[in-house]
Amino acid sequence: MERAEKREFVTELNEVFKASGSVVVAHYAGATVAQMNDFRSKMRAAGGTVKVAKNRLAKIALQGTEAEGITNLFKGQTLIAYSNDPITAPKVVMDFAKTNDKIVVLGGAMGTTTLNAEAVKSLATLPSLDELRAKLLGMIQTPATRIAGVVAAPASQLARVFAAYAKKDEAA
Repeated sequence: MERAEKREFVTELNEVFKASGSVVVAHYAGATVAQMNDFRSKMRAAGGTVKVAKNRLAKIALQGTEAEGITNLFKGQTLIAYSNDPITAPKVVMDFAKTNDKIVVLGGAMGTTTLNAEAVKSLATLPSLDELRAKLLGMIQTPATRIAGVVAAPASQLARVFAAYAKKDEAA
């Protein structure tokens, strides 16, 4: 890499660290090109990105960002996975690491919070932002339908009583 390319890469990576909802750092030593391509495509489909970065350049890019606490994770063959949704990157990395022992999660960051490997695993078990929105919407709609049923119930019961009296009067 030439100096200008390195400068551009550091600037781009710095923007990524500032804008991402979460960043996961992992070792990928021994992973084949096919496995890495599969990993990248799964991450892209979920809305995230995977990059292999030189450790020195990644450490420079981390300076001045909220995720600066993860600089010690950049040792050996490391990759970074990131996404705007805080749950997407950890979830995809952990799912891929279950089937591929070459990917070893070291830790990550979510905003100013530095995450160790266990925290990334627990973050991966949470539902995504879209799933949470769907659950919240369902919870909001359920009481509304129950209220409509409760409000309509006395009126329908009243109508049945009137119908019964009308039948009784007709029979008499």
